[in-house]
Amino acid sequence: MNPILEKEPVKRAERSIKEFNPKLEIICLEQTARTAQDAATALGCSVGAIVKSLLFRANESFVLCLVSGDKRCSLNKLKKILDEKDVSMANPDEVKKITGYTIGGVSPVGHLNKLKIYIDTNLERFTNVFAAAGHPNCVFQIEFNQLTNLTNGQMKEIAE
Repeated sequence: MNPILEKEPVKRAERSIKEFNPKLEIICLEQTARTAQDAATALGCSVGAIVKSLLFRANESFVLCLVSGDKRCSLNKLKKILDEKDVSMANPDEVKKITGYTIGGVSPVGHLNKLKIYIDTNLERFTNVFAAAGHPNCVFQIEFNQLTNLTNGQMKEIAE
């Protein structure tokens, strides 16, 4: 058994994933998938099929944005959607406190706090996508149309 799979954040991500669909598996990679490019290289897939889970702060609230690995989340689009003037990336401490994950391993599910989740429309290009599962070396594969159901995310045009 890989010791990484025993880590609490990985277990938490796995519980959420398995509750949704018992057939979904956590994939443990030999090398880190800290960046979308690293993950794509390790998995032999297009970098766009990697889901980046990015946490943003808008005043006192947070929103998790799931963005294609080859795109960037647009702060301007996010500000318009949220109707907030001040939106910024959450810092590493906030990410850990709000999601329970460290940057590089933030899963789209299994957060410590209930989060509003936006899924970028660019991810629709892919039948299957890969997302982090609580650790920089752990990912899971899911059909794109299942990702919206799994996360209860709202489809939004948030990439640039």
